[in-house]
Amino acid sequence: QVQLIESGGGLVQAGDSLRLSCAASGRTFTSYAMGWFRQAPGKEREFVAGISWHGSRTGYADAVKGRFTISRDNAKNTVYLQMNSLKPEDTALYYCAASSLYTTQHTQYAYWGQGTQVTVSS
Repeated sequence: QVQLIESGGGLVQAGDSLRLSCAASGRTFTSYAMGWFRQAPGKEREFVAGISWHGSRTGYADAVKGRFTISRDNAKNTVYLQMNSLKPEDTALYYCAASSLYTTQHTQYAYWGQGTQVTVSS
């Protein structure tokens, strides 16, 4: 079992930045690749960014490439999502998730946090 708790969401204006954090507890954090996903009202959950267990491999959705950066600190059992140049279309509930392999497919992630809301006003 892995427990995940997200934090750092909030209400910001377009162009602002936020950094989301996801603290993990339970089984060995380094056993898992980590991902960030988001879900806006009326839309399906979508992949935002992913990182391998050692941090050397990362991937991003086209919509956030160049603006968002995923990273992890295995000593702190924490994964981050730095979000710059935020847009109103980034508004969603953001989830972090853990998977035994690096993937962009949300169905392959076994453990999920409760989510943190990000709202970007125009």
